[in-house]
Formats: sequence, C-alpha cells, structure tokens
Amino acid sequence: MNVEEARERILAAAEELYYQKGYSAVGMDELRAYAGVSLRRLYALFPSKNDIITAVLARKRDEWESGLTGWVATAPEDARGRLLAIYTYLEDWFSTDSFRGCAFINAFGELGGTNPEVATLVREQKASFQRYVSTLTRDAGATDNLAAQLSILAEGAQSTAAISADPSAARQARQAAETLIDAALA
Repeated sequence: MNVEEARERILAAAEELYYQKGYSAVGMDELRAYAGVSLRRLYALFPSKNDIITAVLARKRDEWESGLTGWVATAPEDARGRLLAIYTYLEDWFSTDSFRGCAFINAFGELGGTNPEVATLVREQKASFQRYVSTLTRDAGATDNLAAQLSILAEGAQSTAAISADPSAARQARQAAETLIDAALA
C-alpha cells in the first residue's frame, strides 16, 4: 500500500469512527486496526492524534462545501430557490442512516474548549458557510442580515435533527426561511 492509499484509509477510518463515537473515545490503536495499517505507518503519516483530527475536519469542510454548492447549483435558477435549496440539502443529509449531526459542532462541543486549533477550524468553517449564504442573499437582493438569520436556521436544524433523530427539522427551518426571505424581498 502506497503513502496516499494509507493516508486515505486512515482518514476514512478516522472520519467514520470519530463521527460514530466521538473524537476522545477513539484511540490510535483502534484507528490503526480499523484502517488496516500498522501503528508505525499511522504515526509516520500523522505524528499526533490532533494531526488526524485537523485533517478529518479539512476533509469534512471540503465535503460539506462541495455537497452544498453542488446541490444549490441544481436548484431553480432564481435566487430564492437557491437559498431554499440549502434546507433541501439538509433534509436529504438528515435522512441518511449515518447522520449524527454536524461534525464541526460535534468537534467544537467535544474539543473546542481545550483545543484552540480545533476551535479555530470550526469557527472558520462556520464563517465560510455564513459568507456563502451572504453571497446567495446578495444575489437575491437582500442583506447580510438575512444571511445571518438563514445561517442560524440551518445550524439550529442540524443540532435539532441530530438530537431528535428527526429530519423534519430541515422542513421546519425551510418554512421559517421562506417567511424570512419573502419578508426581506418584499
């Protein structure tokens, strides 16, 4: 197995285990066994658990951004439709069997108070989402204030759906978003 293949196996295993069990609950030996690599290879590629966590969060950010922007790109061509596509994307995600909440919210809740690097990565991801929603609201002719409101709805839906195990949080957030968008564009 070459370096890239080993790296991919480690990151895929870490992403799955951390998402299922939490960051602190997964030790390096469990990760090594799940990835099917030697402990030596694991530490050669990732000298610390923090290195793996930050790499996993970078992957999750790329996955989130490409998934969301891809979904929005297939939405109706009007600006309102693109904004509402955010919530359709969330509902689709919440309906998967593997949904366990937002990896960034989970990471921040578990590690944000003790790991400044994780806290920074999570804040950067949330700020990036806010900027993306701001771009969509400006395209619709609305202000960044609407973007903040819509972002809060999306973030709240993620937490609510994870806790309740009910994807309807996305539909409820979408209904609230429709009201906010219509009021902002009136």
